[in-house]
Amino acid sequence: EGGVAQKQNVSAYTVSHLEDEEGVFPINDYNHNDDSDGLHLPAGQHLLVDIKDVDSAFLNSEERLATAMVELIKESQLTLLSYHCHSLVPIGVSCAGVLLESHVAFHTWPKEGVITMDLFTCGGNPLIPVLSSIQKLFGIPRTPLEDEDEQDIPEPTMLWSHKLRGFREGFAPGYDRERNSLDQDLGRYTLGKLDFDVKDQIVSTKTAFQSVDVYDLLNPGEKSMDSYLKSLSNDGSYESNHPEQFGPNRVLYLDGVIQSTLYGDAPYHESIVHPAMITHPNPKRVAVIGGGEGATLREVLKHNTVEEAVMIEIDEGVVELSKENLPQWQDCSDIAHHTKAAEWCFDDARVRTRFEDAMAYFVDNFSDGSGHEEASYDIIIMDALDPNDDIEFAVELYTSDIYIRSLYNALTTEGILVVQVGEAPYQSSPADETGRFANRSAMKEELARAGFKSIHVYEESHSGFLAPWSTLVAFRDIHTREYWYRNAAEIEVQLQKRILRSKSGDTSLRYFDGATMSSYQLPPSSFEAVHCRQEEAPTECGGSAWPVEAAANETNKVVAYNPVVERRNREVLHSREYALGNIDGWKEVLLN
Repeated sequence: EGGVAQKQNVSAYTVSHLEDEEGVFPINDYNHNDDSDGLHLPAGQHLLVDIKDVDSAFLNSEERLATAMVELIKESQLTLLSYHCHSLVPIGVSCAGVLLESHVAFHTWPKEGVITMDLFTCGGNPLIPVLSSIQKLFGIPRTPLEDEDEQDIPEPTMLWSHKLRGFREGFAPGYDRERNSLDQDLGRYTLGKLDFDVKDQIVSTKTAFQSVDVYDLLNPGEKSMDSYLKSLSNDGSYESNHPEQFGPNRVLYLDGVIQSTLYGDAPYHESIVHPAMITHPNPKRVAVIGGGEGATLREVLKHNTVEEAVMIEIDEGVVELSKENLPQWQDCSDIAHHTKAAEWCFDDARVRTRFEDAMAYFVDNFSDGSGHEEASYDIIIMDALDPNDDIEFAVELYTSDIYIRSLYNALTTEGILVVQVGEAPYQSSPADETGRFANRSAMKEELARAGFKSIHVYEESHSGFLAPWSTLVAFRDIHTREYWYRNAAEIEVQLQKRILRSKSGDTSLRYFDGATMSSYQLPPSSFEAVHCRQEEAPTECGGSAWPVEAAANETNKVVAYNPVVERRNREVLHSREYALGNIDGWKEVLLN
């Protein structure tokens, strides 16, 4: 079965012999013969498709398969030059088509109901939209037998992958892989994988500022396809009664980079918001920079102390697209019964949205540190671009001294700045200042120069990204940091007092609690490792006298960022002596 090709019923067709009903073959109407579409670049796109549960008669028919292939090329606006289909002994068909843009080929296993296909093009047209045509033309459901119920016939299942092939950099003038969403997370880790049981495109579009893609993904290593299908039934099973536990993961990509996931929504957004919010004694006014999908704002609104939440997002299009395609991210219905709250987070009476450049807003209003019309903020949360993004605006967000000084000026005396600072380093990673995260290193230096008294980094491993994600908190006043080191029980008491209850009376938090906060109180050991790999290794990274020397500089002030001291003197650093900056008392504890 599916064996070596024999010269039995071998058919060969050329485009010149094919006509449509009107006697005209229209495939060549779509012109790919100019250089502008990249036809002559040493690069292309490769689409691999596997379909199972396909009708066996269709899979063993040269004529039907050839017709489907010709129609596929027509709908794809590609240029078919010739093709050949071969019937195999004892069963099965192989077909190959020569395209002006490259080729299409497939092989069938009729008895098993399987067809595998590959389509390669070096033209300018994207191949992802072709998938719907492949499903329609080749995913023919199996014909039921005489004694078989049609409802028992499984729908054809299609697995697929899309890869960029060849070379673009150095051959395509001005090509920047950072600007090609298919050359980022979306292409490398999602579209390029063949083994997702579900990989459905929910939306793929562009706003005025960036590309937006949303996919539903079911990874067989995380979820069972059988359990998912059972969750869609009404058979009274556990799966059908709890479908939310078995469904696909919905993932948001901006310019091809993973921004948020359904599975990681609560761990990521609760971890970036609540540690700083619960550390501040009374956060009334909060600013959110970025976070257009709305989940960061959602978490801020769960604090009963918040009187105003100002969201500053440059791309209104992301907010609108998220409302339609990521409704869970902007859903505040669970706390909507509280005063001023609303079903949709952006309708909350405490929310003020500003669709503008956040950097310009802060620099224009707070750069000089003198009196300004805008009121100060207790908390500022920057959920924006990653520090390793190789674009000019991302560099400015993390390194501009004027902008960072403006953030400092915008905070109240007890204010806290929160910044997502990208992928956490590995133990073997180079120093941030020399690696991909030079912007992260520069930001810590700028924060200290701006006047922040204490800088802390923690990581969360369940955010749904491809690695643990790190967050930075910077305290304008060191006294505020005293609350950072409260024990789990103290945090739980504060959460009970602070967090708005759900309609059922339970906490509205799904992930964050006192024990989780305890895991954030010390920086990860990997940050200690990269800190000590700086070109000029800090004193505290070695030597018997490092603890005291690391704690105070020549002016006897606590050093703002020091993961080594935090980790190696954890018991001392968790004391109120350190938190309050009492250097003399802290030294006494250390030396005794």
